[in-house]
Formats: sequence, C-alpha cells, structure tokens
Amino acid sequence: MLVSRKALIVGIDSYNAASLQGCVRDAKLIKSILSKHENRRPNFQCFQAADENGVVTRAILKRKITDLFEGTADVALLYFAGHGIANNLGGFLVTQDAVRHDEGVSMQDILSLANKAEGIKEIIVLLDCCNSGYFGTTLTLPNDFALLRDGVAVLTASRADQPAIETGSGGIFTKLLISALSGGASDILGKITIASVYSYVDQVMGVWGQRPLFKANISTLISLRDCKPCVPLQELRMLRRDFPTPEFDFKLDPSYEPNKSDPEFAAVVGPRNSKHENIFKRLQKFRAARLLVPVGEDHMYYAAMRKKSCKLTSLGQLYWQLATDEKF
Repeated sequence: MLVSRKALIVGIDSYNAASLQGCVRDAKLIKSILSKHENRRPNFQCFQAADENGVVTRAILKRKITDLFEGTADVALLYFAGHGIANNLGGFLVTQDAVRHDEGVSMQDILSLANKAEGIKEIIVLLDCCNSGYFGTTLTLPNDFALLRDGVAVLTASRADQPAIETGSGGIFTKLLISALSGGASDILGKITIASVYSYVDQVMGVWGQRPLFKANISTLISLRDCKPCVPLQELRMLRRDFPTPEFDFKLDPSYEPNKSDPEFAAVVGPRNSKHENIFKRLQKFRAARLLVPVGEDHMYYAAMRKKSCKLTSLGQLYWQLATDEKF
C-alpha cells in the first residue's frame, strides 16, 4: 500500500561522551503532532530509528534514512534531534556508537539519498543539532551534493558553525517548531508550510544567539499540517458577496456596530439591525486576518460609528480572487 506521507523521527539522549536531556522527548512530541492534523485526521505515518533496546547506531540510522527515501510517496520527512558535528571530513548526525573519525551518518550522504529519491515528490529535513547548518554544504566544489533537487527543503536549528541550544525540557528550535505546527505558522486557510514554519521560528531564534537556516528548491509549498482556519471557509467564501469587486469600498454606519453605548455617538445611535451586525462580525474576522482595513480610522468600531468604510488589502484581494475562482 502506498504511504503518501511518511516521516522518520529520531531523538537521541544517551551518548558515551556527553548525554543530552530532551531529544527523545522532543522526538515524541514531533511524532505526536505530525501524525494527526488538528481535526484528528491522519497526517504523517511516523517511524522511529532505534532497535528493540532503543539504541540508534550509525548502521541503523543509515538504513532507516535509506528506507525513508526509497519507494514512492507524496512527502517524506526526516526529523533528527541529538548531537551534530562538523569537522574536516564533513558534517554528521552523531549516533550512539560514535568514535573519532566515524561519528555517525554523513549529512552529505543524506542529501545524496534525498536528491536521488525520484519516487518521493517532496522531501523535508528538520535538524535540531549543533552545526546542523552544514547540511547542504560541501568541502569541495563543484559537486552534486551542493545542490538540492526540486522538491527538497531543509530547515536547521543553527548555522554551520553554531551550537543548538538545549534547555532542561528540550531544544529551543524544536519548542518553536512545535508551536509553529500547532497553529502559530498557519495561514488564513489553516495550512502550515515549511516556509511559514521557518518564518515563525526565525522571528524568535535570534534572541538565543543561534540562527535557523532554511535551504529549499521547491516550486510548490505543500501543507505539513492543517489547523483551524483563521476565518471559517464558509465565511471566507462570502468575500465575493460582501465585496462585488476587489476595489469596492464597503460603506459602514452605526447600524453595523452592536455596541453603541459610547456617549460620543449618542446622536447617531439608531435601532439595532441584526443583519448588519452579523455582517460586521464577519468583517471583523476579515480584519483580524489582515484581509481588510478600515478607511480613515484605526478601528472598525470608529469606522462604523463615523460612517466611514472598509476596503480589502492586497492579501484580501488575493483571497477575493480565490473565492471567486472557487479555489477553496
């Protein structure tokens, strides 16, 4: 049976030289959130890289990654939390049997496998480890390892020469990653893409002294996870009805505002109009989603009470066209 969306989730805490504390926990959280969409529909089929004793050796990890990128699928995702290292031999995901000059699985080998995975439409690599930004770079140029094939995207916790910070509860990068996948990085339709995840994580990571790195060669942005839309779809489709044209100015008046108790507007308070008030509630949702703005006022309340109007933003005009074309 074709697995259309599959993920290999790896977390390693126990190392001979220097153990970590939160990587296994982080991996479990990532597995939990990726396995289901917010509405509990199945999402990624998640696999783990460990033997029956929970040990992740170089051979096991290499075999599991090879399996991930074999066959056919719409999306294959690799998540790794553990030690990472970069030396004169390249960058490596460190495994539990690491020894000097054989620290684990080469980042170049992983990229090569990804680039050759012709049966996988989209490949996502998420690395929460030190020196993870080394992924996608090479010691010598030119060569085929330096290029990402179409459909491959990589998001790393740090630059090639930076550590990845871990607190007692896990990696800072993964904490933000989970927040992004929980809805923090969703668009108006509730879709979360790797690009929106990077944007979300990048806004916060700078205060920790490490910078995430995003490398991609993608022509389409797939949704990694679906969350609740900012505006219910049935209401979003009404953009076309509320605004006959993208440039339309929607005229407001006090009948749209249900709360008319402000003494400043005592002279213009009229009877309640439930139809207008329901429309205004919808317009307020559009405003919160940055689809429209009040004209000449900072707030929709004052636009209504002072008989101003509201109009679509550029983003609103885009979704107006999508609604018109029945794209959602």
